[in-house]
Amino acid sequence: QEHTREFLERLGRPAFDRKVVHVAGTNGKGSVCAYIQAILEAEGKKTGFFTSPHLISINERIQIGRKPIDNEEFYQVFEHVYDVVKKMEEEGIPHPSYFEFLFGMGLSAFEKSDVEYIVLETGLGGRLDATNAFPCPALTVITSISLDHTMILGNTIEQIAAEKAGIIKEGTPVIFDGNDEAAAEIIQNTAKEHHAPCREIGKNAFEIREVTRKHIAFSRTNAYHKDVIWQVPICGIYQVKNAEIAIEAAQCLLGNKPEHEEMWRDAVAKIQWQGRMEECADHFIIDGAHNPGAIEAFVESVRALKEEEPPILIFSAVSDKKYEQMIEYLCRHLQTKAFVVTEIEDKRRVPAGELGEIFKRYATCPVYVKADVKDAIACAYEMRTKETYIYCIGSLYLAGMVEKALQEVETSC
Repeated sequence: QEHTREFLERLGRPAFDRKVVHVAGTNGKGSVCAYIQAILEAEGKKTGFFTSPHLISINERIQIGRKPIDNEEFYQVFEHVYDVVKKMEEEGIPHPSYFEFLFGMGLSAFEKSDVEYIVLETGLGGRLDATNAFPCPALTVITSISLDHTMILGNTIEQIAAEKAGIIKEGTPVIFDGNDEAAAEIIQNTAKEHHAPCREIGKNAFEIREVTRKHIAFSRTNAYHKDVIWQVPICGIYQVKNAEIAIEAAQCLLGNKPEHEEMWRDAVAKIQWQGRMEECADHFIIDGAHNPGAIEAFVESVRALKEEEPPILIFSAVSDKKYEQMIEYLCRHLQTKAFVVTEIEDKRRVPAGELGEIFKRYATCPVYVKADVKDAIACAYEMRTKETYIYCIGSLYLAGMVEKALQEVETSC
């Protein structure tokens, strides 16, 4: 991080005087960030949002007012950052990493646009992440923690939690998902060491009232009015917890505002977040579940919908994920009409044939191997009936490729 700090100093410490919400965690980071940003925008606050990865366009990583910056803005901040980097290289200072460079661009764009709040999503881990070079956030948030990136972050929940808790700063309030006891203990201890006020969000913080294809309704058990119904417009059960964390974060930032509750509820109910149980075509759902914890949450959500027919699943994965564990869980816990296995366009892809062999070891339904994503989509469509849902899961890269492929089909029609 010393290199990142030097890089940001050379850039002129862009946006260092803004109010920053720093968010880490294994699953739910992006959704929590999106909910926080939506509430801040509803309050009339100008916000910036730095997120990763992108699904289709790299511009998605730098958002102002809930919209990705346009190509002209992107090019302007790229030129500005690149000029600084060239001077650094002339002095023998190493070129920033791809992620560091984009982070510098994001902060520069936020400075240029004069945002008041910045919602900052970590890329990987927390303690050593480039975003952790930001010195004094207004609030830190840690979402659910499960086993992912184990080769980098550690092989146990405790080790991974310690990396995520690395974003906690001296005296800065912390809001975190407390559903995993081992992770919660690490986060609480780290917060105590840093004299950071700590708020744990447990499974009893909300009550789910209704699950439908279009939304999930819930009430907040710690609110003044327990009968007030909130909605998230995404059919993933896990989104209720993400929304609750975001609402608590907004209350920490803005204070408890009962008179604004309806406005906040409206903001949460209208959120749009690509690749998270997103119905991007009729009966076609994309979800970015790409690690065992996310796959378990995905299965819970699909089962809660009680669909008339078993779904068809399109699946792919990258090599640094626990993909066999994900596949085994899907096969054992979700009744499925068929699996269609494909490949992503990335050097870390797992060959479709290899994934297919693993599925065939565990699945009790047909398994089809289609290396080309468009062929995989066509295969799924050929098998479906009017009531069959198709789900695309396993990788955010796959989610982006499928989203793009479907957009191309729409454009050509």
